[in-house]
Amino acid sequence: MSFQSVKELIEITKSAGIPLYEVMIQREMEHSGKGREEILGQMASYLEVMEEAVKKGLEGKGNSRSGLSGGDAKKVQDYVEKGKTLSGDEILEAVSKAMATNEVNACMGIIVATPTAGSCGVIPGALFSVRERWQLSRDKMVHFLFTAGAFGQVIANRAFISGAAGGCQAEVGSAAAMAAAALVEMAGGSPEQSAEGAAITLKNMLGLVCDPVAGLVEVPCVKRNAMGVSLALVSADLALAGVKSRIPCDEVIDTMYRIGRTMPSTLKETALGGLAVTPTAKKWAEQIKGDGPG
Repeated sequence: MSFQSVKELIEITKSAGIPLYEVMIQREMEHSGKGREEILGQMASYLEVMEEAVKKGLEGKGNSRSGLSGGDAKKVQDYVEKGKTLSGDEILEAVSKAMATNEVNACMGIIVATPTAGSCGVIPGALFSVRERWQLSRDKMVHFLFTAGAFGQVIANRAFISGAAGGCQAEVGSAAAMAAAALVEMAGGSPEQSAEGAAITLKNMLGLVCDPVAGLVEVPCVKRNAMGVSLALVSADLALAGVKSRIPCDEVIDTMYRIGRTMPSTLKETALGGLAVTPTAKKWAEQIKGDGPG
């Protein structure tokens, strides 16, 4: 059950009469030779890792050695609990959990690269923010991850998912698109609406550069995960409301690839351009270098 495009993925759901997550499960069974329960169990173990990372981050246990990140997820969560948010508690719940995961990554904690370490907060942020409100079972949460994975596979095959190859659009952009698609299906949307959610999301991340301060996946990465999960939630709502992307999802993915190919190398994880070369960033880089081993 192979697919190389979102269009093919949707066609399989129609011809086989199965949801998006089931397509990905069967694809994994065919390609790995593993049984269904083993594959489901493996994904469930990833879910547990995500859950633990969110928990640690929200407890303020994500302070990095560099001093560039840590503690912000808890600040956001405390702010939400005051009940006076501007963007809404639901979005900021996702933001806090996305940042929590990234902060754990920055301090060398265990995370699940979804699809990369730099973008690891978006998908758990989206999933765990709706868990209680939607009363999701563990099985449904696992299904969410398979749907996200299906869209991630298409993006990886048609374009790229690394900042070094295509900029942050390829990392946080891909993660946000994956999350939006899974959110739509989880909310009862059609496969077509999932594709619309992914397309709307990725369109709004096109051109985003990868410019890590001091070459570390902390600044601006943690806060980009916050923005990515916010965009995923809004895009999913747009798709569920019936809003469509005028450009099909596969064409948006292909566009991201072309943009990444033409993006200067200074803006692709080299720390030679963008925010990484601002005066403050250079000071941080020198300080971190000085704190390191001689």
